[in-house]
This record gives sequence, C-alpha cells and structure tokens, in this order.
Amino acid sequence: MIPNLRVIGVPEHFNLPWLEAIEDEKFLANDILITWADEPGGTGAMCKALRDDKADCAVLLTEGIITDICKGNPARIISGYVVSPLIWGVHTGGDNPLKKYAKSFGCRYAISRYGSGSHLMPQVDALTKDTSIPEENYSVVGGLEGALKSLEAQETDVFYWEKYTTKPYVDSGQLRRIGEFVTPWPCFVIAAREEVIRSRPQDLRRMLEVIHQECLKFMTDEDSIDRVASRYGQKKEDVERWFHRTVWADHSMVNPRTIQNVIYALEKTGIINQGKNHDELVASVR
Repeated sequence: MIPNLRVIGVPEHFNLPWLEAIEDEKFLANDILITWADEPGGTGAMCKALRDDKADCAVLLTEGIITDICKGNPARIISGYVVSPLIWGVHTGGDNPLKKYAKSFGCRYAISRYGSGSHLMPQVDALTKDTSIPEENYSVVGGLEGALKSLEAQETDVFYWEKYTTKPYVDSGQLRRIGEFVTPWPCFVIAAREEVIRSRPQDLRRMLEVIHQECLKFMTDEDSIDRVASRYGQKKEDVERWFHRTVWADHSMVNPRTIQNVIYALEKTGIINQGKNHDELVASVR
C-alpha cells in the first residue's frame, strides 16, 4: 500500500504547485500519496489541526507556526515553502469612514482566530511603528468570508489579509485597501508533526523532493500566470505582478537568521514569552 500523508493549506494561489502535482500524479510516481485539504481558517486553524492529529503536514505562515511551537505544538518546520515576503493588504469596509492607515491602530480588528496571521501581523506592524494594539480590539470572525461580513456591518474596522487574494473585493468596492505591510521574513513554511518526523522521515523526504521540483517548474513556467488567473478568478495583470515578486523554495533549508528575526518580533510584541532556538523549531528529514 502506498503511504499517505495528510497535508493542509489555505485555498490560495500560493498552493497551486501542490494541487497540480497531485493532479498530475507526481507524488504517486514517487510512491507517496498526498491527501490535500483546503483550510480557509488560515494558520491558526492549521496549527490546531496539527495539534489535534487532523493533519500530518501543513503549509502555513512562518510566524504562526513558530508562535504555536513555542506554545507547545508538537510540530516542527521541515522546509521553507515561499521564501519571498508576503504583502499584507490592510483593509477596511467599503463604507467605513476610516481613511488613513496611520489612524488604524486604535480601531477594531477582524481576525480569523487568535494566533493566525491576521492576528499576529497587525501586532508586528504596530511594533515597527512604535505603537501597539490592545488585545480587546481583536474580534474573531473565522476567516475571509467572516471578515467581509464583519467589515460590511462595521462591527470591525480593519482586516489584514494577503493583498492579491482580496484584490477582487477591493476592485468591487466591498473592501478598501488603506495600506500595505510587507512581512519582514520569508512568508510560508512546511511543518510536520514530530511523531510523523520520527516515524516517517522517508515519506516526508519524498514529499519534499516532489514539491521542490514542482515549485521550480512552476516558477520558471510563464504559463503559470494564466493557470492562476483562470483557477482563482483573478485579473491576469494582478497575477503577473504577484508571480514576478514571489519565490518558492526548491530546497529544505530554513535560514537560522529567519528564525532569529521572527523570535525577536514575537518576543518584543509579547506574543510569546520566550522563544526557542533553531534546532527546537526546525527538523531535517534529509
């Protein structure tokens, strides 16, 4: 029987290399079955899935999984995935009177859940601007769809989400983008539960070999732009801009400096009390 790995990720264009590799049976050709599940709840929901043994691996935000490992999640990072930074759009509702990004830090924030990128990134953004956001200003809305409803009803005022994923809603006027924040480190990593790392390193190694090859192929294929635009209902010119500033990993290395930078920001914002070192956060399956 071919071994199966349960992998989860957000239903966004960054993860198209996974979907295409599964559809083209690239994993099966290397004697590994990948069962993929979309997780629209984002990084916080994926961290919980790893904790609850609902997934073996997850493709999730660097700062989110580091935070959760520091808080006891029995998982470790096994590879980088997207090594370029993420561009977060800072959004408000189309009819919200909020106009200026600089005025947003005292407002009400929609977040998908505590520990998610939409929760962590406003805090890191505020840190870079020598301010902070009171914890009571956050409201859990459960993801992008929940945020759209909350912002439209003006129950909340601000929502951080990947810029190009929300672009159709900005174009329609349902959202207004009042600012941007660029993550100060590589944005996505692949993490696995420690039990899987211990018991199935060869399966993880084969999985990484395939996805790294697929990412390299995806990055160097200009037709990827058309496939993303078609599959995710986005304008080709928007996809072109996103594609040419996004870099996927074609290797497993996670730079120790990345870990240091994330831990520094998480400690300074009070998101975690004490960080862990590189070897406690990252595992090699090579």
